[in-house]
Amino acid sequence: MALTELHWDHHIPLPKLGPVQAKVTVAVVALLCFINSYDGEFVFDDSEAIVNNKDLKPATPLSNIWQNDFWGSNLSSNSSHKSYRPLTVLTFRLNYLIAGGLHPVGFHVLNIILHAVISVLMIDVFAILVGGLDYDERGWTVNHAPKTSLLAAIFFAAHPVHTESVAGVVGRADLLCALFFQLSFLTYCKAFNKGSDRDDRFSVQWVVVSLVLCAAAMLCKEQGITVLGVNAAFDVLLICNVNVYELGHKLLFRKNSLDIVNYNYYYSLNAWLLLCPWWLCFDWSMGCVPLIKSATDWRVVWLLLLWCFLIGLINQALCSPDSQRRRTLTLGLVLLVVPFLPACNIFFRVGFVVAERVLYLSSAGYCLLLAYSLGHCCHRWIKYKKLTCVMLLGLLCMYVVRCALRSHQWRSEQSLFSSALSVCPLNAKVHYNVGKNLADRGNTTAAVKYYREAVRLHPNYVHAMNNLGNILKEQNELTEAEQLLSKAVAVQPDFAAAWMNLGIVQNSLRKFDAAEESYWNALRHRRKYPDCYYNLGRLYADQNRHVDALNAWRNATMLKPDHSLAWNNMVILLDNTGNLGQAELIGREALKLLPNDHTIMFSLANVLGKLQKYKESESFFLHALRIKPNAASCHGNLAVLYHRWGKLELAKKHYELSLKLDPEAPGTRDNYNMLRRKLDQLKHSAP
Repeated sequence: MALTELHWDHHIPLPKLGPVQAKVTVAVVALLCFINSYDGEFVFDDSEAIVNNKDLKPATPLSNIWQNDFWGSNLSSNSSHKSYRPLTVLTFRLNYLIAGGLHPVGFHVLNIILHAVISVLMIDVFAILVGGLDYDERGWTVNHAPKTSLLAAIFFAAHPVHTESVAGVVGRADLLCALFFQLSFLTYCKAFNKGSDRDDRFSVQWVVVSLVLCAAAMLCKEQGITVLGVNAAFDVLLICNVNVYELGHKLLFRKNSLDIVNYNYYYSLNAWLLLCPWWLCFDWSMGCVPLIKSATDWRVVWLLLLWCFLIGLINQALCSPDSQRRRTLTLGLVLLVVPFLPACNIFFRVGFVVAERVLYLSSAGYCLLLAYSLGHCCHRWIKYKKLTCVMLLGLLCMYVVRCALRSHQWRSEQSLFSSALSVCPLNAKVHYNVGKNLADRGNTTAAVKYYREAVRLHPNYVHAMNNLGNILKEQNELTEAEQLLSKAVAVQPDFAAAWMNLGIVQNSLRKFDAAEESYWNALRHRRKYPDCYYNLGRLYADQNRHVDALNAWRNATMLKPDHSLAWNNMVILLDNTGNLGQAELIGREALKLLPNDHTIMFSLANVLGKLQKYKESESFFLHALRIKPNAASCHGNLAVLYHRWGKLELAKKHYELSLKLDPEAPGTRDNYNMLRRKLDQLKHSAP
C-alpha cells in the first residue's frame, strides 16, 4: 500500500523535521494566525446560536440539546432551521459551565486550540494521501512525504478562508466536524495496519470505530457524512489498487447534467476564495453576487477558466502515466470536492450560495494539491531554487498577515460588518447589519442611512423595513414609519414583530381600532408574545379600558414573569384609579419575582405612602435609591412622603436633591417652596 520513493519531496525548500517538530511547527503557525481573536466579542450568528440559545443554560434540561436544532428551536417547529448539531451545542454548554456564564474568551480560545489540533492532524492525513499507507515494525505510520505533508499542513493552518470558522464561535461546528472527519479517516486507515505478524484481513473493530467517529462528525455538522466518500475513494485507490487510468476512460463518456450557469459561477467564486483569499465577507447573500442573466455576461469567463482548470486536473488524475501523480491528484480532488458536495445545491437546496465556513474541510484538498504542485515545480526548476524559496516564503507570510488582519476584523461586530462594505457593496444584508450595529450603539441617525440603503437594494427586505420603521417612530416620523411597517406585513403577513410595531405607531397616531387589529394580528402569528400583550395593555389604558388593560398586562406577566414594565403599569393603573389595596398586592407579588427592580419599589412606595404606611413606604424609597441614587423622581416623592409624615428637615433635604438632579421636575419646586414657607412660619412662631 506504500508508494514508491517520492523523487520530488526532498526538493521542497523546507527543513526535514522530525514528526514531533513538524507538528509543533504547524501548531505554532495555526496559533500565530488566529491568536489575536481570543478576546473578541460574540458576533453575527453567535447572538442566535449562543447568546440567545437557552440550551446553553444550566437550568435547561440536558435532554433539550437532543430535541432542538443548532439555534435552540425545537426540530418539530416550523421556524426550525433543521440543522441538528447536538455535540457542538454540548461544547457550548460546557464552555458556559466552565466560565460561569457567557464570557466569549473561553469560547474563542477553544476554537483556536481546535484549529491547531486539526492542522497538526492534517500532517498524518496528507502523509497517507500523498505517500501512501505504510507502517513500521512497531505499528507506527511511516511518512514517505514528510516535506509535502508538512507544507500542505502549514498552508491549511494559515489559510485565511478559515478565519470565519476559527474567529466566529459558531464556526465550532466546522472545527469539530473536521476533527471527527480526520479521526474517522485515520482510524479507517488503521484498519489496514498489516505487518509481518498480522494476517491479511482488515480490522473490523477499527472500521466500527471509524463509523462511530463519522456519526460524531455528523452530530457536529451535517457535512461530516462526506468522510464516507473520502474513505471509499481511499479504499478504491490505495487499498484495492484500482487502475484509475482505465476507470477514467469509462467515466469520461458519462453525461454531465450540471449545466446551471449560476451555480457554476458560485463554484468559481468558492475556488477563487481558496486561490486568493483577500476578499472575504461574513455574508454573501442578498445581491452580493448578482445573477448571470445572459451568455454575454463577462463573468462567464470565470466559469470557463474553472472548468478548463478542473478538466486539465481531472485529465492528469485519470490519465497520467505516473501512478503516483494519478493517486495524489485523485485523492486531492476527492478531499477538495466531496466535503463540498452538501453545500453545492446539487442534491438539495441550501440557504446560501457562497459561505467561507463550508470551505474549511475542502480547503484541505486545495492545500494538498498546492503543496504537490509546488513540490513538482521545485523538482523541475532546481536552478531557480532560491526564487522558489522566496516565493513560498512570501505566500506563507501573506497568508499569516491576512489571517491576522481578518481575525482582528472578527473581534467585534462593528469592524466585521464595516469590512464587508467594500467587498459586497450590493449586499442588502451587509448594510442592514451595519445599521443594526449603529442603532444598538445609539447612533440612530447613521443607522437610518444604512437601513434605507438596505431597503433600496432589496425593496422587500422586511427586517430592514421593520427596524427603520422603529427608528422613525422614535424620531416621531410616524407617517413614514406606518408606511414602511404596513409594507413589511404585506410582504410577510406572519411577521409578528412588524405587526406589533405597526400597532405602536398606529396607537401614537390615535388610530386605535387599527392599532388593536394590528396587535391581535401579531398575537395570532405568535401566541406567546408578552411584549405585544404589554403594548396592547397600553392601548387599552389610553382608551380608559382599565379592565382590558389589566388583563393584557397580566397575560404579559404570565408569559414572562420578569416583565417589569407590565408589573409596574398594573401598579400605577390601580394606584391612579384608587384601587390602592389591589395595587399593594400586585406590587408585593412583583417584588417577589423582581426583588431588585427599583421602578416597582418606587411605585409600591407611592401606594404605601397614600395608605399612610409611612415607615414601609420610606423603606422601599430608600432601597430604590440605593439601587439608583440619582433618580430625581424618587428623591422628590420621598420628600413628599416626609412632608406628609411631618419629617420636614428630611423632606427639605430630598426636595433639594431632586431639584439638583432635575431642576425642571414637575411639581417639585412648588412643593419645596410650600415646605420652605411652612418652615419659616414654624421658625417665626417659635418662642
